[in-house]
Amino acid sequence: MKIATIIVRVLLGAMYLFASVSYFLKYMPEKPVMSPEQMTFMAGVSASVYLMPLIKVTELICGILLLIGRTAPLAALVIFPVTLNIFFYHLYLGPQQLPMVAVMLIFNLFLFYAYRNRYLPMVSV
Repeated sequence: MKIATIIVRVLLGAMYLFASVSYFLKYMPEKPVMSPEQMTFMAGVSASVYLMPLIKVTELICGILLLIGRTAPLAALVIFPVTLNIFFYHLYLGPQQLPMVAVMLIFNLFLFYAYRNRYLPMVSV
């Protein structure tokens, strides 16, 4: 279980680190073709100037924390709303990358299970 946790933690951290670094360095040469619904959603996210950089900074910090491993339970907890929103975006608007995003969600849920002893003091009375 410990080795599986390390593997899942490193893979999830690497995915988020790659996504955030590629956003800030803009080294992804071609943008994917988007449907009208996706373009409307992205226009709304871009209209609020702060939202996309905030999401990408959160992905960057949590990706680094997951790779380091010292504060992985905190990183898994902080990045979960981002993972859930990415999953629902692809579920409803762009299902072509849904399998990869579903793997990210499963990885995050697996980390919740693996670190459940760290979360129990937060919810116990």
